[in-house]
Order: sequence, then structure tokens, then C-alpha cells
Amino acid sequence: MLELLVCSLLTIVPDYLYRRFRQGKRLGKEITFYSVWFELRWGIISCLMLTIGLITVIFYNHPSTTNATVMFRTIPIVPEINGRVAQVHVGVSGDVKKGDPIFRLDSSRQEAAVATARNKVAEVEASIVVARADLLTDESKILEARSAHQQALDELETKQELRRRNDDIVARREIERLENLVAGREAAVSAAVASKASAETRISTLLPAEKASAEAALVQAQADLDRTVVRAGVTGRVEQFTLRVGDVVNPLLRPAGVLIPEEAGRTTLQAGFSQIEAQVMKVGMVAEATCLSKPWVIIPMVVTNVQDFIAAGQVRSGETLLDVQQVSKPGTLLAFLEPLYADGLDGVTPGSTCIANAYSSNHELIASGKLSTGRKIILHGVDAVGLVHALLLRIQALVLPIQTLVFSGH
Repeated sequence: MLELLVCSLLTIVPDYLYRRFRQGKRLGKEITFYSVWFELRWGIISCLMLTIGLITVIFYNHPSTTNATVMFRTIPIVPEINGRVAQVHVGVSGDVKKGDPIFRLDSSRQEAAVATARNKVAEVEASIVVARADLLTDESKILEARSAHQQALDELETKQELRRRNDDIVARREIERLENLVAGREAAVSAAVASKASAETRISTLLPAEKASAEAALVQAQADLDRTVVRAGVTGRVEQFTLRVGDVVNPLLRPAGVLIPEEAGRTTLQAGFSQIEAQVMKVGMVAEATCLSKPWVIIPMVVTNVQDFIAAGQVRSGETLLDVQQVSKPGTLLAFLEPLYADGLDGVTPGSTCIANAYSSNHELIASGKLSTGRKIILHGVDAVGLVHALLLRIQALVLPIQTLVFSGH
């Protein structure tokens, strides 16, 4: 209607003024309801054509949409393991901080596993202490074996010296017995040394490996125990939490509730524009929005991202071939809008329905000096008609609460 009124000032009104004051025709006499079409047909046709052209220019270069929503993500509250609820820390809804417990599952089995793992670690540590004591015992045995070996060797050397001086003093069999005794004592020394080496290897390699394995089992058992307590991953608010003590939960069935992050829906507005405006929507465009949860307020915004694909064309693998005709709606071009000023979305309830406008700006192209004068004038006009769309948005912001409360019956 506004575009029609503006265009009539350039077409119908001058036509009427010419016929009224130049030709002397009077309203209600020569210019009647029945003669309007014949008298003003050129002005009416020109007005309609100009109105259609103006609306096309405005809506193409300055896109508008009512499909704008402050979307937010939710986090399902599910445990990592199956179990029976033993304790609940939150009511049906409530605020939580990051790391706060939400509920706890029965952990008797996990606690027993942790105790077993701790006992295994203590057992290995005790084995290390015993092995070190055995090492001291082996060192003593080595000294004892070497002393006995040296004693037998000294006795053998003495008897051999006596036999060398006089064969009749020491019997040959006695020499052989002493030689065998020396060999046995030498073997005992080697066995004691080998036993010590084995103890050292056990202390330096085997037992540390067993301890590391036991500590890893303890860490695993402790992790399983920690998983029985479901904690908040982010600061936010828990909603629709109906879980109670005694309930059996399974992560594959359904979540126990939802956690809404504190910053969810506070920073970005998502708007779906028509596909025909894909060539116009650019990152950096200035935009405005008005939301139903914050009436009579225009929020200055800026386009920060434009999704380069349309969700309606998404294909998922299945057992049947896709028929394009099954895509019932054409889909929209998703754009992300953020407030131009800090805290711009304060007071806007996450999930609120909004109306958004985006405005094209050709200032840099005009200032580049690469365009002809005629094209500069056209682009100036394109930028100027954005004022009409901004005025329409303010009219919508003014009428939206009245339309919702009065005419929709809400």
C-alpha cells in the first residue's frame, strides 16, 4: 500500500491535476466514478507498473523474512552406562554450574572394582619390598658362597703343594675330592650371582610393569566409578528432568532431561530468506529485526554468515530412489545475524519468533569510480528505497503485538 501511494504521487496525482486545473474538468461533473478509468487510464496503468517495479526492487535488494528465530541448542542428559539411580541432585528444573553433579547411579560394583585394583597395586608394592629384601639375602649368599669357594680353593692348593713335594703324603683321591669341591663351590657362587641378577631384573623390570598395569587397572576402575555420576558439561539450566531414585536408565533409550547452556540463544538469530535472494545476501550486510518476545523494539544486526546450501535439498541414503517431486517445499536460504551492539538480544527469549530485514549497500561500488553516471544514479536509488522497507518493518513492529493479542485470539 505504501509503495502504491508513493507511485501514485508520480502518476495518478499529476494526471488528475492536469485534467482538473489545466483542462478545467471538475470532480463529480466531467470527472466521475464512471469516467475515471477513461480519463486516468494512463496514470492508473503507469502507477500499477511503477508500483510492481518498485516492490520488486525493494524486496529483491533488501530481503525480508518472517522465518526468523533465535534458535538454541540443548544437551541431552544421559549416562554413559546402564544402571539404577541412587541419588538425584536436581529437581524438575534448576540452574547448574559446569561440573555440578546432576544424578548418581548405583556404584557398588564399580567401588568393589576400585578396591580390588587398589589392593592389586598394594600387593605389587609389597612384592617390590620383598624383592629388595631377597636381593640383600642373595648378596649375603654370594659372599657366603665365595668364602666357601675360596676356602676349598685354598685347601686344594695346599694339598697339591704337599703332593708335589711328596706323593705319599696326600692321596690322589683326596686331590680329586677337593677339585670337585672347588668346582661345586664355584657353581654355588655362579648360582648366587644369577639369583641376584634375577632379583635385580624383577625389581627393575617385572614388578614395575606389574605395578603400572595395576595402576592402569585402578585408573580404569576409577573412571568407571566416575561415570556413575552424571555431571553438567556446561553452565546452564536443567529442564524436564523427571528422573527419580530407583529408576533404571539406559543411554540407548531416552535422555533423562535436557540441559540448556547459559549462552544458548543469546548471541545469534537465524533467518531463512527466499532462494531468489541468494545472490544478494552477503556477509557484512546491515540488518534489523523485531521479535515477538520483545515488542516495539528494533534490533540493529549484521549478517555474519550465509549457509551456502539449502536444507531442502538434503539427501539421505536409503533403500528407495529419491524422487525430486517429493520435496514439497522449496526451502530457504539460512543466514546468521548477530547484534550490531553488545547485549543486543537481551530481553529476547531464546526460541522467539522474529521478523528480519537485510539491506543492500552499494556505497563502496559507487565510490570506486568504475561505474557510469547512470548506473550510479540507479544504485543510489536502490539504496534509497531501503528506507521504505525499514519503515515497513517499524509498522510491522508496531502492529505485531496488536495482531497477536487481538486478532489471533492469543
